[in-house]
Amino acid sequence: MPVITAAIDPITRIEGHLKVEVKVDTVNGVQQVVEAYSIGTLFRGFEKILEQRDPRDATLITSRICGVCPTSHAHAAALALDAAFEVAGDTPNRSAARLLRNLVHGACYIESAILHFYLLSLPDFINGLPMAPWLPGWEVGRRFDPGTVNRLTAHFVEAIAQRRNAHEMGAIYGGKLPHTPAFIAGGFTAISSQDDKARFGAYLEGLISFIAERYIPDADLLTNLWPEYAALGAGHRNLLAFGVFEEDNSGAPVLLLRRGRVARGVPGVQPVDENLIAEQVKYSWYDDADDNKNPVTADTVPQYPKGEAYSWLKAPRYGGEPYEVGPLARMTVNGDYNHGVSALDRHMARARETLKIALAMRGWLAELPLNQNAFTARTQPVTATSAGLTEAPRGALGHWLLVAESKISHYQVVTPTCWNLSPKDSAGRRGPLEEALIGVPVANIDKPIEVLRVVHSFDPCLDCATHVTRAEPAARVFAPGWA
Repeated sequence: MPVITAAIDPITRIEGHLKVEVKVDTVNGVQQVVEAYSIGTLFRGFEKILEQRDPRDATLITSRICGVCPTSHAHAAALALDAAFEVAGDTPNRSAARLLRNLVHGACYIESAILHFYLLSLPDFINGLPMAPWLPGWEVGRRFDPGTVNRLTAHFVEAIAQRRNAHEMGAIYGGKLPHTPAFIAGGFTAISSQDDKARFGAYLEGLISFIAERYIPDADLLTNLWPEYAALGAGHRNLLAFGVFEEDNSGAPVLLLRRGRVARGVPGVQPVDENLIAEQVKYSWYDDADDNKNPVTADTVPQYPKGEAYSWLKAPRYGGEPYEVGPLARMTVNGDYNHGVSALDRHMARARETLKIALAMRGWLAELPLNQNAFTARTQPVTATSAGLTEAPRGALGHWLLVAESKISHYQVVTPTCWNLSPKDSAGRRGPLEEALIGVPVANIDKPIEVLRVVHSFDPCLDCATHVTRAEPAARVFAPGWA
């Protein structure tokens, strides 16, 4: 058969706007993907919004990058600010701040995982509710018996309430969710009372039960009925994690989920050197002067149209190599998951990680002191260079900050979805999602559900990766001076 090009645009049930284009050909008698393009269709300008602002604005503004993982951006910004403001010491204030940050950040992890499995991914395997946005849908590849479908549908409805509970739990200390204002340079704004702890704990115990009794067993059902996806979607098998959830107040704290990387599927965890991180832009709509630079020196200068470029996402690389980030990377690096890299493994690792985090939150809540101030005052720096490396639910997240004359002179954000859904780099290496789609069989080119299942296993968040576009249909964007 001739090579067929198919585009899914937009891909629904993700955060933001994504287009995936695949070329399908018959190889060894199997109709399958032979080329893939991951296309972010909007431009993110948050780095430019931050320039010349008070550094303390960073937590509030960057948390608006995404409504699903706002605490991740607020936390990354807070870590960068703590370093810039030289916040240090093992004090009661810092302990309270660390525990409160972990609890609110953890609440968003739970909310995001429940959202991803039940509302964004499960409809690839069962019929969604008979209403928008689940209709229209593709009636293909259904394998669950009617009784199991009824069970999953009931859990789907329950998941909506549990997701709300996770948000309400986090808002007890965060003030509100999403977009909590509680993460600040030097600490956290909340002071816990006994009533706060009791209410937070009641929500948490209900969520722990839902994760253990509903979420993990439901995710395991996919392994039983779609075992072929354990061999699909592997990609490069490079896994990277910055680590998350500090367990002490030191300059190099122990992390619940540690920092590290696994290269090309070879057993053994290797260290992470942030100096080896660079973003490439040959196939991205950005000025080529910005190519292959570390975020400390990289800029964000759009250039559209541009040569062979096809995405508003840059291409982050570690040591020149593409790396997958996310729950599977974290759990593999941490030694909690060792079953492999595939579309199914991403679901299995995410479900088990959610329980691990929820159980850790039980301990952090018990440790949280009552009526304890969680802020450490420090003089605002005139100049500073710092970074905040953490994890969002979708993977490794970094914020890089430069301060000059007490203002932000430079800010860069490298998001999980930029790692996972990046376009090709200057050497022609595909991004992790693009590579994961190669070889995926497509039974019906008009309904490529197999492609969607692999895409959704990454839990893309284009809200984090791209932002802000022009509304005019005929508008063309060129490289502005940003004066």
